Formats: sequence, C-alpha cells, structure tokens
Amino acid sequence: MSLLEAIVLGIVQGLTEFLPISSTAHLRIVPAFAGWEDPGAAFTAVTQLGTMVAVLIYFREDLLRITRTWLASLRTPRLRKELDARMGWYILLGTIPIGIFGLAFKDQIETGARDLYLNGTALIVLGLVLLQAERVGKRNRGVESITTRDGLVVGFSQALALVPGVSRSGATITAGLFLGLERAAAARFSFLLSIPAVVLSGLLELGSISSGEEGQNTSVLTLIVATALAFVVGYASIAFLLRFLATRSTVIFVVYRVALGVVVIVLAASGVIS
Repeated sequence: MSLLEAIVLGIVQGLTEFLPISSTAHLRIVPAFAGWEDPGAAFTAVTQLGTMVAVLIYFREDLLRITRTWLASLRTPRLRKELDARMGWYILLGTIPIGIFGLAFKDQIETGARDLYLNGTALIVLGLVLLQAERVGKRNRGVESITTRDGLVVGFSQALALVPGVSRSGATITAGLFLGLERAAAARFSFLLSIPAVVLSGLLELGSISSGEEGQNTSVLTLIVATALAFVVGYASIAFLLRFLATRSTVIFVVYRVALGVVVIVLAASGVIS
C-alpha cells in the first residue's frame, strides 16, 4: 500500500464511519474505483480504531459519567435506576450480539462478505429500510427514555453491520428511528454502543497484522497515517452529523446509498471494477 492510498483511505474511513453510508463498503469500493488492491478487513478494523478514539474524546464526559455511575451501581442498588447506570448496561448488552456473530462468521466477513455485488445490494437495501424508518418513526423519545429492550434491538441491528454496505451507524440509527427515538438521540446511542465492538475488533485485527497473519501489503507507516487521518476526520464527522440530525432528516443519505449501490452493481457487472 502506498502512502497516497493510506491518506485517501484514512480520510474515507473518517468521513464514512459515522455517517450512515458504511465505511467498510467505502474502503472496499474506493480502491476498486481507483484500481488499487482491496486493503482487507483487517486494515478496515484497525483504521476504525482512529475513529473510535474520536468517539472516546468527543463523548469523554458522557463516558466517564456512565462508567462511574455504572460501577457505583454494582455496589449501591438504588443507583441502578439512574440513566447513566442503565446506559452502561445497555451498551454492554447491545455489544453481545455483534460479538457472537462476529466470532461465528469471522472467515466469511473477511472473504465472501467483501463481494462488490453484496456491498452494492446492502447499500441499496439498508437505504430503503432507513427511508421507511424516517416515514414511520415517531421521533418523540430522547436518550433518557431508552430501555433494555431498545438496547437489545439496537444491539442486534448493529450485528448486521458485519456485512459491508449495511453500515454500523446506518443500522443502529435505523433501529432507533423505528423505536421512536429522535434522530440525534438515535445517533448518540449508536456512537456510544459502537465503542466496545470496534475497539475489540480493531485490537484483534491489529494483533493479526502485527503477527503477519494478515496485512502483508500494509506497512506500519501507512497504517499509522491512515488511522491518524481517520481520527481527525472522524471527530469532525461526529460533530457534523449530530448537528445535522438535530434539524434535518437522513433522506440525503438514503439517496446517496441507493445511487452508489446501483453504480457499484452496474460497474461490477460490466467488468469495469472487480
């Protein structure tokens, strides 16, 4: 992987990780358009660590408060009804599905799931489901109203993001909208929920690259550059999306997903990209 590829892919990762348009699909599609080799699932997972650092810093006050309250609630039962203590449990429970499915289908995720036809189809299908969520979602619930059931539903939807093209934020925000959450509340919970899964996945794949099991075409320098750029651009993307969803719908992302999905399928079928 050249330094130019690392720069481009790092920016792409940062731009697309939090927008509901699928960063994993873009890290597969952009190299295909440019005629570069597929960077692989391991590279994608490791660069996601950069965007996760952005989440940790952006939501540092929320995370510290949730962690303190959750730990205190283990010793003091009366604290378990507080929102921050409940959020700690919701994040943990919501992470279980993607952990189970991620381990069960690891080989398929790293090989067959990176098929361009599958990526394009997933972009279109999730885009249309997101559009339906926009149409029927009541959007009258804030973060404080989230329940255990909501945490599990959104957690299972996060597991769908193991398929490139679905989008972690796209699937979880869509589930949140179906559950009646406000757009910004759905996005906020989506970002918090993603932290354990992405951090664990990234660390596991970093171990694979370090041991030489994967990522033979990725040098330490290119990996550092891509991850650092993903952090910087990702931080800006979080701030942008939360402001955007406070006053606007996700329809623009639906249009983009469907259009990109169609282009990918057509170009793959015609042999222009492979």
